[in-house]
Amino acid sequence: MSTVPNDNKVILITGASSGIGEATARRLVNQGHRVLLGARRVDRLQALAEELQGTGGQIAYRALDVTDAADFQAFAAHAIATFGPVDVLVNNAGVMPLSPLSAGRLDEWDHMIDVNIRGVLHGIAAVLPAMEARGQGHIINVASIGAHVVVPTGAVYCATKYAVWAITDGLRQESSAVRATTISPGVVDTELADHIRDADAREAMASFRRIALRADAIAGAIAYAIAQPREVDVNEVIVRPSAGTGA
Repeated sequence: MSTVPNDNKVILITGASSGIGEATARRLVNQGHRVLLGARRVDRLQALAEELQGTGGQIAYRALDVTDAADFQAFAAHAIATFGPVDVLVNNAGVMPLSPLSAGRLDEWDHMIDVNIRGVLHGIAAVLPAMEARGQGHIINVASIGAHVVVPTGAVYCATKYAVWAITDGLRQESSAVRATTISPGVVDTELADHIRDADAREAMASFRRIALRADAIAGAIAYAIAQPREVDVNEVIVRPSAGTGA
C-alpha cells in the first residue's frame, strides 16, 4: 500500500540492478512514486521493472554508466521525458574491491574513484541545475560507514566514501533549494563484496557479513529521508547492524 499517495515523486536510482538499489526501487514503487532505474545490467532492470509493474507507482529503466557524464545527462533527460521533472536522485552505484595499499592495485583504485566519486558528481551535475531552477529537489548519496571509520584494506574505498560525505555536506551548505542527504550503511548483504580479489580482504569481509543487514534496511532509511516534509532536510543517516561490531 502507498504511504505517500498525495506526494508521489519522480525518483532516479543508480545501481538499481541489485542490492540497496533494487531494494530501494521496490520500496519506493510500492509507495506510489515514479521511479527510473539505472544500471549497466539492463536485463536485471527489465526483470525488476516487469515484476513491479502495477504494484503502486510507475517504473521505467534505462542503461546507465555513471562514469560517463554524458550518459548520466541522458539518463536524467529520459526521466523528464518519461515522468516529468526530477524530484529525487538516489546516487547509489558503488564498488568496493578492498585490498591493502601495498598490493598496488591501481586499476581497482581508479575504478573506485570513477564510480564512487565521479559517478556521484556526474549525477549531481545532471539534476542540480533544474532542481535549483524549480526551487526544490532532493539528492541522496549513498556513502558507507567507511566514510567515518577507516579499516585495513579499505583505505581507498573509505577515502572515496568520505569524499561522498564531503560532497553531500558541501551541497547542503551551498544550496538552499535542494535537500541533501548522506546515507551511510554498515555491512549489508549485497553483491558489493563479491568482486574483492584480495584473499585476506575477502576473508575479512566474509566474517563481517555474518551479521550483515538486509538491503531493505537501507531502503527504509532512504524512504524515510524522502518522506519528510519539504522544510525538513535529513542530512545524514548511519545504519549499522545491532550486533555491535562497529561494521
